[in-house]
Amino acid sequence: MREGKRESTPAPDLRIKGERLKTLDINDTCRYLGYWGTGNGDTSATREVVREKARVARDRIKSHPLTPELSAEFFAQKGIVAFRFSAALIEWSQSELEGLQKIWMQAYKNAWHVPWSNTNSLYTFPTAKGGHECPLPSRVFTQALL
Repeated sequence: MREGKRESTPAPDLRIKGERLKTLDINDTCRYLGYWGTGNGDTSATREVVREKARVARDRIKSHPLTPELSAEFFAQKGIVAFRFSAALIEWSQSELEGLQKIWMQAYKNAWHVPWSNTNSLYTFPTAKGGHECPLPSRVFTQALL
């Protein structure tokens, strides 16, 4: 057995009023307190759920009738909130944060109806410098940790 990981053991026969309770293997993914993970601590499912919610929100605003500001707000409410919820408790690697940032940048560009090949600077610069100062995963991650 590797340190920090538990092995699967046969599930006990648990019953309530004669009905057998569903049991999960330690490696099965389930949702608990809003997070997806396994009994041995693997939270990669939570990270995938966050990425998928961001992709869905990004794609929903691709051809929208909203103003760019409302569209960016819609993305923030659907795509960013899932990350903010998990940011402080789930381990995120630098490459995972960069992948998430790529999805977020594509969403902001969708909101302003510009091609994904445009520069990211306009969306990351502060408003005082002429940018939109859109949230970035690294900033949200840092705020969640503080």
